[in-house]
Amino acid sequence: YMIGHALVWHSQTPGWVFENENGQPADRDALLRRMKDHIQTVVGRYKGRIQAWDVVNEALDEDGSLRKSPWYNIIGEDYVELAFQYAHEADPGAALYYNDYSLESSAKRAGAIRLIKSLQAKGIPVAAVGTQGHFGLDWPSLEELEKTITEFAALDVDVMFTEMEIDVLPTIDNYHGAEISTRGEWDPKLDPYRDGFPAEMQQKLAERYRELFKVFLDHRDAVTRVTFWGVTDADSWKNNWPVPGRTNYPLLFDRDGQPKPAFYSVVDVAREALGK
Repeated sequence: YMIGHALVWHSQTPGWVFENENGQPADRDALLRRMKDHIQTVVGRYKGRIQAWDVVNEALDEDGSLRKSPWYNIIGEDYVELAFQYAHEADPGAALYYNDYSLESSAKRAGAIRLIKSLQAKGIPVAAVGTQGHFGLDWPSLEELEKTITEFAALDVDVMFTEMEIDVLPTIDNYHGAEISTRGEWDPKLDPYRDGFPAEMQQKLAERYRELFKVFLDHRDAVTRVTFWGVTDADSWKNNWPVPGRTNYPLLFDRDGQPKPAFYSVVDVAREALGK
């Protein structure tokens, strides 16, 4: 089962897509043509081979309003609806998802709920909401995590944690989002484990994974997928974001590809949930 990620995202779209031949902002009709051509070319190419698509990625701001991206500024708020429509036309059999980060924040979650309800009201087939799961050792709270699952499940969509990892390093200005344009300068206080990850922190990370996966498994009728954003700590984008050059330990396998205590805590939670 393969998922395509992602058809429409403000961050990774070349600047020329939003411009006319004179380097000025494109008009609505031109950008719609480009968006439709891109979506239907890619989805059409893999019709029947890729079973699901993250159609629109990160369309919301932290307050739950639609992000004022070039897609929004040029086309208008219906660009999300049209992106889903174009993807469905290209492959009516594919499952279509909306994906975003920090949906465990109440304001952003409320915005996502409004967005999904508006799409559903127009007959747009949204099969799932992907909440990225860029978590920390103390964020989000388990209460907010459960609210996220239950409130999206109430919309009759699947809930997926699509980019899971747990950041163990200090945050910048207590920021818990995943806006990739965010940057900070390296400081030794922000990179405390360059020489290795202490045993007590390994256990803290393992316990955090345990409590998160317990929530996932408690709601396994709603949570249909958890995907990790990387395999080993050496692969993780969190080594270089939001501060380049740090040494992070957010995943289940260490830099040598060996399972960490966190891996075994996830396995143990699964065994307990299945009564094995």
